[in-house]
Amino acid sequence: MLFSAATVVQKWGDILAMTAKLSKSISLPGLYKIGTDKPKGFTGNARTTTLAFKVAGNLKSQVDLKRTPAPTEHSRYLASLMKTGGWRTFYKEEEDDVPTKEEDIVPKNMRHPRLSPAWLKHEKQVLRWYGFFQETVTESAMENSRYRHVYIMYFMEDGTVGINEPKVENSGMPQGNFLKRQKVQKEDGTYLGPDDIHIGSEVTICGHTFHICGCDRFTRWFFEENGVAIEEDEEIPIDTWQTNYRIQKARDRGGLPVTKGVMDDKAVMRALGGIPPVEKKFAQFLLNDRKVLRFKGYWDDHTPYGTRFYFILHYYLADNTVEINEAHCRNSGRDGWPIFMKRGPLHKSNFVNGIPAMLSAEAPRYLPEDLKVGDSINVWGRKVVLYDCDDFTRKFYLDYLGVDQFDGRIDVSEKPVTHLKLTPPPHNGIGKAEDSLLNCTMIQPKPPKIDLERMLVYGGDALRFECKMINGEPEDELRRLVIAFYPADGEMAAFEVPIRNSGHMGGRFSEKRLLKNPDTGKYFTLSDLFVGQVITIAAQPLQIVRADERCLQFLEARPKEFPYADPVVCSKRLVPLAEHPEMQDADGLSPDRLKEIAFEAGISMVDHEIITLLRSCGIPAESESDQPKVIGPKVLECAGVLQPADS
Repeated sequence: MLFSAATVVQKWGDILAMTAKLSKSISLPGLYKIGTDKPKGFTGNARTTTLAFKVAGNLKSQVDLKRTPAPTEHSRYLASLMKTGGWRTFYKEEEDDVPTKEEDIVPKNMRHPRLSPAWLKHEKQVLRWYGFFQETVTESAMENSRYRHVYIMYFMEDGTVGINEPKVENSGMPQGNFLKRQKVQKEDGTYLGPDDIHIGSEVTICGHTFHICGCDRFTRWFFEENGVAIEEDEEIPIDTWQTNYRIQKARDRGGLPVTKGVMDDKAVMRALGGIPPVEKKFAQFLLNDRKVLRFKGYWDDHTPYGTRFYFILHYYLADNTVEINEAHCRNSGRDGWPIFMKRGPLHKSNFVNGIPAMLSAEAPRYLPEDLKVGDSINVWGRKVVLYDCDDFTRKFYLDYLGVDQFDGRIDVSEKPVTHLKLTPPPHNGIGKAEDSLLNCTMIQPKPPKIDLERMLVYGGDALRFECKMINGEPEDELRRLVIAFYPADGEMAAFEVPIRNSGHMGGRFSEKRLLKNPDTGKYFTLSDLFVGQVITIAAQPLQIVRADERCLQFLEARPKEFPYADPVVCSKRLVPLAEHPEMQDADGLSPDRLKEIAFEAGISMVDHEIITLLRSCGIPAESESDQPKVIGPKVLECAGVLQPADS
């Protein structure tokens, strides 16, 4: 069928009209634009695509608007490099000359701050204290309360506190972690710190009061390093349950000895089996018969008119009995009965039953391990101190107990009694001092005793020394005195030599008597008189300048009593001068020169020694104007340094 163009247009218009009506009737919006535009009524986020290009309204650059800095030569150089491909591989930016710091050397993962925080400074450091708290136990006939031991840990890295309780087997209580690690707040609102916990103090945490008894070694070291004094550890108490628990465990392991009843049952079973019972006391007697430990002790009686009593304690190992005897000294005034306690068992404590024939437990006896030198024992209420023992007792303790009893010995020797004695009054100068002293010591004085042997040997001898006054007075410079010493009785006398026109009358200066040396406070002896010595008689200083021949011979005959008159002793004092050239000279040297060189060598020689050397190793003067000389080689020969020329 063929249709005209007008008919086709009309038909197509009808189709479109019907389609529009149909879309309105079925409410499909936009159905007539399917495929040409998005449906209306949808709220999607679809973006409209376009290929349009829009030119900016202001074609001026940012440089012209002065919003960016002007390009530099370096930026232009960098822009020119972009013409070459891969320019980034061969181009390297030059770095500025910045000094290297310590922080740049250390890697970032190893750097520490200058002030380290607590979590870094105290990492893995824990302060630990030991303590306990008391818990009431109800409905138990064995105990009323129990001590639960804990250890408190303070973590310094974050200030938290943790409490753990050691687990005890079969304790019947949940134990282990008592308080989880957390910060503990005190009553005032602040948190608990290490300064709030001290040994001996009590800390309340979560309603429980803990008593601190000790700490570990790190905690003690930490507080000492920070200058905080910390107390010594206290002993942790043990309750009744813990004591019974330990005894039960020891009994289960067989650590406790069997009871007496068990031993008796075993003996009965052995007897029933044909084995005779062993008599312990008889075996002990056979092994230790005649073996006795011997101690020395004392007891201080503090009652009125009491004194110290010394004892000898015998311990018989055969039957464990003790015997105590008194050790009286001579003329003690006490009876000669030495028994203080007869032989028998010695108990540590003694008591008397209030009712006759009343049964009571026997007190423990003293055994050998209870007796130690230096300790005390109780003997019927008396404190007896053991201060020594014999050699057998010491050997017994060393062999069987490994104890040296001599380490505890006590020195009980009493100090010698010193009696105060009145000193006699000073001598009034009348008569002899010995006669006046006898009048003070005796009611009927007797004449002083005389040494007859000394008087017979030295009777009639007088040793004379010439001396001069050195009191510094011009008129006394020329005065000469002669001191006579009488060895028969030790008395001295002084006579002044008369000098013409001296103004002083010669004669007796001091009568013959015993004279005291003001320097020593004792009587003058012959050893106090030698040439060169200065003595004081009648308050006048006198220097001895010469001695007569009889006096020198008397002194040389007794070299042990008067070493200044011994040529060997005087020569040995000059041994340090053996290498001196003048001592090697055979012609000798003058006494003054010998004294000078000896003084230079640190040897102080008196005039009497020089006279002794002149008499034994010297040559006389040829004329009155010359001086005698000391021959040095002879002095060295006398001292034993040089051999005699004849040999």
